[in-house]
Amino acid sequence: MSDELVFYTNPMSRGRIARWMLEEIGQPYRTEVLDYAFSMKAPAYLAVNPMGKVPAIRHGDTVVTEGAAICAYLADAFPQAGLAPPPGSRERGPYLRWFFFAAGPLEAVITNTAIGVVVPEGKERMMGYGNPADALDAIEGAVSAGEYVAGDRFTAADLYLASQLGWGMMFGLVEKRPAFESYVGRLRSRPAAQRANEIDDALIPKDQASAGV
Repeated sequence: MSDELVFYTNPMSRGRIARWMLEEIGQPYRTEVLDYAFSMKAPAYLAVNPMGKVPAIRHGDTVVTEGAAICAYLADAFPQAGLAPPPGSRERGPYLRWFFFAAGPLEAVITNTAIGVVVPEGKERMMGYGNPADALDAIEGAVSAGEYVAGDRFTAADLYLASQLGWGMMFGLVEKRPAFESYVGRLRSRPAAQRANEIDDALIPKDQASAGV
C-alpha cells in the first residue's frame, strides 16, 4: 500500500512516545522492532534514519524521525483525530509553544541533569532553558492553568509534554511537583496511553523487564 504506516522502534526507547501517538490517531500501522546491537545500525535501517536511532516512521514515501516531529506530523496527517489545533486558531500558538518547549528546553534539562551538567553561574543566558528551576516553573504554570496546555482539549502537545515529564520524574531528573504528577497521571489514564504501554511492555525481554529497565 502506498500510504502504509510503518513504525520503527524499540520498547525501551523514546519510541514509547510515538507508540502512544499512533494509538491516539487510531490508524492501522505496522511495527518493526529493532535491537540496539545490530538491526538499529544495519544498512537497511540506516537508509531510513542515518543516525541509527529510534523512533522513526514511514508513511508512504515520507520518512519522519525525532519523537516530537513524529507526533506533530501524525497530528497534522490525521486531522480527524483532533490532536492538533488548526492553523489560525487561538489554540495553535500555545500548542506549538509547549510542544517545542518540551522538545527543546525540557529535553535539555532532563538530559543535562542525567549526565551531571551544571550551568556555571552567569552563563544561564547561553542555555535555551536558562536554568532548570526556571524551565520547570514555566511548565508548572502551563499545566496548572487548565486541564490541557492548548485550550480545552487534549492535543499532541499534551502527549509529548506529559511523556517527557513522566520519564523525567520516573528517573529523578524532574522534581515531582504535585502539578506535574496530577497532569501526567491524568493523561496517562487515557485508553490509548494504556494500550501503548501494554503493547511495549509485552515486547520487553523478561530478563530486562525484571531488572526494572
